[in-house]
Amino acid sequence: MVCAHGGAAASVALAIPGWAGASLAAGLAALGLASAWSRALLRAPSSPKCLVLEDGKAAAELASGERLPVQARHVSRLMVTLAAGGGARRTLLVSADMLDRDSFRSLRVWALWGKLPGVAGKQLPA
Repeated sequence: MVCAHGGAAASVALAIPGWAGASLAAGLAALGLASAWSRALLRAPSSPKCLVLEDGKAAAELASGERLPVQARHVSRLMVTLAAGGGARRTLLVSADMLDRDSFRSLRVWALWGKLPGVAGKQLPA
């Protein structure tokens, strides 16, 4: 992300001579650093830090401590996408290799059925 913005800044500096090109190039480079900090490195206060599943409901906990309710949008063998509520329209993507096998299975079951997998309270006698 930073390299792409750096390449764009270098192209602008070459294409537009003088202080206008230099200032635009510096702005693009700064934009690349800012977007990498907030998006790729998840350092912004609005960045998701964890996903909380409890009582059939789910919420994404942000770095600021705020919780946004989430709803499942797409469930497959390899990923789950979640729509996060709140003021901004956001989508969270959780791929299979982001979690251990059992946690990802629990997330998929919740996303499909709205319940966490568990063991029945009383087992029938065999």
